Parts: sequence; C-alpha cells; structure tokens
Amino acid sequence: MTAPEETIVPVDPDSQRRLRESGLDYRIADMTVDADADGFMRADARGFLDDEPTDAGVAQMRETMRLRRNIGVYDSAAGTLPVATVNSWVTPMTVPDGEIDMWAISSVTVSGTHRRRGIARALLEGELRAAASAGIPLAGLTVSEATIYGRYGFAPAVPAARLTIDTARAGWVGAPVPGRIAYVDKQTLAEDLEALHEQSRPARSGQVAAWPGRWQRMAGLAEGDKQAAAVRGIRYLDAEGVVRGAIAYTLSEIPGAFRSELSIRTLQATTDEALRALWQFVVQHDLVDRASVDLRPVDDPLTWLVADQRAVKTEVHDHGWLRVLDVSAALQARSYRAPLDVVLRVEDPLGFADGTWRVHIGSDGRADVQASEDPADVRLSVAELSAIYVGGVRATQLAAAGRIHGDGQVISAIDDAFRSDPAPLLGIWY
Repeated sequence: MTAPEETIVPVDPDSQRRLRESGLDYRIADMTVDADADGFMRADARGFLDDEPTDAGVAQMRETMRLRRNIGVYDSAAGTLPVATVNSWVTPMTVPDGEIDMWAISSVTVSGTHRRRGIARALLEGELRAAASAGIPLAGLTVSEATIYGRYGFAPAVPAARLTIDTARAGWVGAPVPGRIAYVDKQTLAEDLEALHEQSRPARSGQVAAWPGRWQRMAGLAEGDKQAAAVRGIRYLDAEGVVRGAIAYTLSEIPGAFRSELSIRTLQATTDEALRALWQFVVQHDLVDRASVDLRPVDDPLTWLVADQRAVKTEVHDHGWLRVLDVSAALQARSYRAPLDVVLRVEDPLGFADGTWRVHIGSDGRADVQASEDPADVRLSVAELSAIYVGGVRATQLAAAGRIHGDGQVISAIDDAFRSDPAPLLGIWY
C-alpha cells in the first residue's frame, strides 16, 4: 500500500481551536529545529517518568522522530517545553492474508501541571480526525494506562503473553534441531533482529513494521540505556548456515544464590526449528535458574518443549489496541476463515465508523462490505468491532460479557469467520 506523507498532515483544526480557547498552542514540533526537537524529547521523557535525556540521546532519538508527525501543546506561562505531546506515522499492519495501513499513535503525554483541561481528548480526537482525513482506515497504539483509550473507540485487540520460566526445574523435551547457536556483536544483533522481524511479520496478524532505532535499543546500542552494557545476543543458523532466529538478553545475579536470571529483551524467529533452538538455549543455559520474556504470542509452544509445564508461568495481558475508522476498508483488507452474511449495526459516538453494514464473506474468504438499510442481525460498538478485527479476541466472549448483542448462532458464525490462526501478535511497543 502507498501511505500518504503523514508527517505533513496539518494539525486538526478542531483540536487547535479548542486548545487555543484555553490559552494553549497546539502545533507541529519541527524536528529540523533544535529547540522543537530538544523540547519534544525532554517533555516525552518527563511524561513517561524517564531520566532526562542526554544531548547524545536527543540526537539519536531525533533520527527516528524525523520520520513521524510530532505535535506539542505549548503554554507560554510554563516554559519552553511542551506541556503535552503526541506523535504518529503510517505503518503497515499485518492482517490475515494481507496488510492494512494503520495510523500508529505514540508519545501521548500530558504534564502533571496541566491535567483535567481537555488536552488528552484534543490530542486523541485530533489524531483520529487526522487519520480519517488522510484516508487511513485504522488507528492503533500500545498503552501505559489501560483505562483511558476506550472512550475514543480503541479496544485491546492483540493480547500478549509474559512468560516466566523456572529453568532449574523445567527440563527439556523438545525435538532435536539441526544448525547451531552463535554469539554476535551488538551491531550484528541489531541487524539480525530487524531482518528477522520483517521476515516473520507476515506470519501473524497484528504485527507492525518497526524502525532501526527500535533494534538499536534492543541490542544495547541506544544512548541512555542503563542496561546497554549488559546486553548480549545470539543468533541461530540453520543447517544451511542461514540466520533464522536471534535473541537479545541480559543476565542479572539472583542475590545469595550464585545463579542468575536471564531476561529476554526480544526473541525473533522465522521457523519452528529456530524457535525451538532459541528456547533450548534459554532453558538449558548454565548457571541460570530463572528466565523471563514478554510480548510472546499466546500460543507460544514453550510449555510443550519442557518436561514440567508447571515450571512455566504464563500471564496474558492486553497489548495492541486498535480503532476502526473506515468499516468497509478495514473489513475488506483481510481474509476470513468461513463464509458469512450478516448485517452489523456499529455504534460510534465519534462518527467515523457509525452505521449499518452488510458484511458478505464468500467461499474465497474475502469480504464485501456495504452500507445497508436492512435490519441489523448484530449490534456492537466500534470498540468491540476493533477488538475482534484481527482475530485475537472472541466475539462469543464479548457477547457473554454483554458487549455484543444478537442471536447466539449468528455471533458464533462471526467468531468462526474472524478468528485468526496462528494467534495474532504485536511483538514491539510503540
């Protein structure tokens, strides 16, 4: 897909007017201007309770931010730093048998000195209006506070698993894997992680393209990373010598035990064999009694690779949040597991997705979605539609929670059609 030049989409006039009435200046922070770039980075760090970035850190982050649409809210009485920030860019997101352009939203901060003034609402609604005006059918974000974004139509759509392994008791029963494991330097590690992510991304819905700065950070090459010196990396090469997997990790001593905990920063694998080889390295690592990793798919096979499944603790949590803006374009971008003919009444208080839609899915798994005046078979809000969109949340589960309304058999048919296998994954924060 060809994405618009999102970095030059103007600020939303409604949000600009609303904030101006409160004495605030809502504008693009220009990353080519030193004062704008420095102020945005420092306000972003303050908002996420990070350490004050160094000049070198600002310069490094600036390379990533140049590719994004960065917006600051400024109060002339509060100094030169913005009192709120947000940035966005258009990225391809994997859906079953395809991709869709997604308006990725990040760096959402509001200073503690400016709470309860409608700033967050202006930022989020402004981003949604900007995305819709640019013709982007879907918005997404990852969140630090889970109670904020539902009011804007977002819903947790891509769950993730946090795994903690008692390696001292787990044991290994996985099938043998040809090939070999090798340590790599940090720059090679960053390059491997980037390549492997892009190679594996089409296999699971919910994945988005990352950026070089992401892998620099994972590999311990980011300025200001307190754990950078502790980062180590390995790669797995198959029997033909092709790199099929890699891990960035750190080790920390368990007090009084003369043993360590292995913390995986990221694990990338393009084949089942590579995944088994990487897990074997982790589970059988000398002098390690515990290992942990986050952002794994909920169907990760680890529990079936160890002798004692109770040695693996799995915590499933929300991670990727989505928000449908254009019902027809979004639903027609993916394929489905089963035929379906249903009329959906979608309620959207912000208006983007509001309407009644006939969804006809043929035997080829592709959907035709048109506005309809027929009576609705099922009623749901845009949040529920967004939740089930990539197949990681069950429509039947939402119906049981009173979030989707209609005949049970029809909702089961929706569930059969929308479900995704393998499970969706979003393996990064953004």
